[in-house]
Amino acid sequence: EVQLVESGGGSVQAGGSLRLSCVAPEHIYSTWTMGWFRQAPGKEREGVAAVDSDGATDYADSVKGRFTISRDSDKRTLYLIMNSLKPEDTAMKYCAADPWGGVVAAVMDADFELRGQGTQGTGSS
Repeated sequence: EVQLVESGGGSVQAGGSLRLSCVAPEHIYSTWTMGWFRQAPGKEREGVAAVDSDGATDYADSVKGRFTISRDSDKRTLYLIMNSLKPEDTAMKYCAADPWGGVVAAVMDADFELRGQGTQGTGSS
């Protein structure tokens, strides 16, 4: 079973920072578009950020300038660094991957082929 293994998150004060990590299998990490989406209770899924195998990135307008998506090839790990957190950032965060879509589509549609189990209690308070 293919898995994306997430870690990180927690609860911080507004204005604080958090880092999420996601380890992926090699064939996914090296060729698929990977990203993060979030979903708050009662709300629709929202794409947050995505990066493709060439390093191209895209971000939701709501997080531009505050969040950074990055990759560590040695560790097959995807990161989401979240700065200047706001109360409206509170949501379950999911690491996700897709073999077909580019970064713009990934953020716009948040429709990934594969996703992790999500990180709990992520956001700001």
